Amino acid sequence: MIDPYIAEFIGTFFLLLLGAGVVANVSLKNTIAEGQSPWILITSAWGFAVFVGVFITGQFSGAHLNPAVTLGLAVAGKFSWALVPGYVIAQILGAMFGAWVCYLSYIDHYRLTEDEGVVRSTFCTGPAVRNFKNNFFSEFLGTFVLVFGVLFIAVPNIEIEGMVVENFGLGALQALPVAILVWVIGMGLGGTTGYAINPARDFGPRLMYQMLPRKNKDADWAYAWIPILAPLVGGAFAGFAYTLFV
Repeated sequence: MIDPYIAEFIGTFFLLLLGAGVVANVSLKNTIAEGQSPWILITSAWGFAVFVGVFITGQFSGAHLNPAVTLGLAVAGKFSWALVPGYVIAQILGAMFGAWVCYLSYIDHYRLTEDEGVVRSTFCTGPAVRNFKNNFFSEFLGTFVLVFGVLFIAVPNIEIEGMVVENFGLGALQALPVAILVWVIGMGLGGTTGYAINPARDFGPRLMYQMLPRKNKDADWAYAWIPILAPLVGGAFAGFAYTLFV
């Protein structure tokens, strides 16, 4: 039996390893897939990355893999507040580790890539048009759709730290449906900001990028608060909205 915090770490690790991996593959210099970057390829790979993370960890932790999901479920009364801090820390650390291993996998190509905007994009998100108000709304909306969808589907309860907990989370949707949900959010709503919809997915890799020994790096911390705060607000709002329907 895998500890739920370890499960969240592992699931988020795979999410970032594979999700960031596809962006690196199509963006960095001299990769086999360089320049092959239709949006459907990137959104599909992120959906499949979610599939892998959920498939591995859903039975152990509910496969939240996302602080906004964890917060939204707690607000809705479907997840213990006592478990929230541990889940969030595990998710951020898993995202950092996944981004770092992805970097190691493509390290020769990172060395060949001089455009720091391209390099940063393989770690974290950024807006197509820099308008903080609209960027915030985009991340809020995408996350609201994600968490609101998660809350309406559940499977049998799981046990966490001796407590029987309703299995609400990405794992509650089972692997394929949640992958489709993330996929369609990306295709339908992701073109404005790159659809972080997950504070751990953006903050963890952004922090890892900041730690890299690269010249002229720019983690764009002026924007970074949006893919952190907006998904948390969207997730919490979805949790509250759910309570109005049930």
